[in-house]
Amino acid sequence: VQVVESGGGLVHAGGSLRLSCAASGSTHNINAMGWYRQAPGKERELVGRITIRGGSTNYADSVKGRFTISREAAEYTVYLQMNNLKPADTGVYYCRAEVTVVTIEARKDLEVWGQGTLVTVSS
Repeated sequence: VQVVESGGGLVHAGGSLRLSCAASGSTHNINAMGWYRQAPGKERELVGRITIRGGSTNYADSVKGRFTISREAAEYTVYLQMNNLKPADTGVYYCRAEVTVVTIEARKDLEVWGQGTLVTVSS
């Protein structure tokens, strides 16, 4: 499985951006996909996550009501619509796929990360 992000850029505070994450490869093994971000000097944190089959979502408190995560299940593509952006939202946004591979011998839970896309919000 590979994931590729797109859609980052520079925006003024109060503006909007839409990020996309497209998965390829053995996508039928993907259970959920999520967006994480890492600001300069800070640890990577969860922004939002969505299950592929049921579409269940969860968000970080800091983005609730402003960000929406959605998916096209058939295409294994996930979107992050970001509205009312704040300078604190600045960072590199990463897409993560949660993958389960089951063989006769074992079950393995894996995570696959994208390269990240930079979001910069100016004040």
